[in-house]
Amino acid sequence: MKIWVDADSCPVVIKEILFRAAERTQTPTTLLANHYLKVPPSKVISFVQVSAGFDVADDEIVKRAEPNDLVITADIPLAAEVVEKGCLALNPRGELYTEANIRQRLNMRDFMDTLRSSGIETGGAPPISQSDRQAFANNLDKLLVQQ
Repeated sequence: MKIWVDADSCPVVIKEILFRAAERTQTPTTLLANHYLKVPPSKVISFVQVSAGFDVADDEIVKRAEPNDLVITADIPLAAEVVEKGCLALNPRGELYTEANIRQRLNMRDFMDTLRSSGIETGGAPPISQSDRQAFANNLDKLLVQQ
């Protein structure tokens, strides 16, 4: 298993959890973003900077990820693509996207997007809470143990 991180929107605290888990389990972990990110010196943690553009990092993750790899993303369309490809997808709040729930998440995302484009204020996601961090760390550990 390899871990691929959609790093453009991944909260710093989640990256720190990932760095510790990658080192502890020696799981190859690659962060992809269209701007430079500093990662700790490590044999298992790397960074790939992609060119600027809409969904460039997402497309690169889809291209590189293989079945049973883990993708960390809050981007539901990206999660849908990698789940369809046989990967696992975990969001920064600890929710595992699966074949059973990804369609519902996509439908809700599209509905909210329609509301926003028609001028209705939907608000954004709340900040990552301590319980979100804990859920992420717990689910990440479960997935890494299963590898």
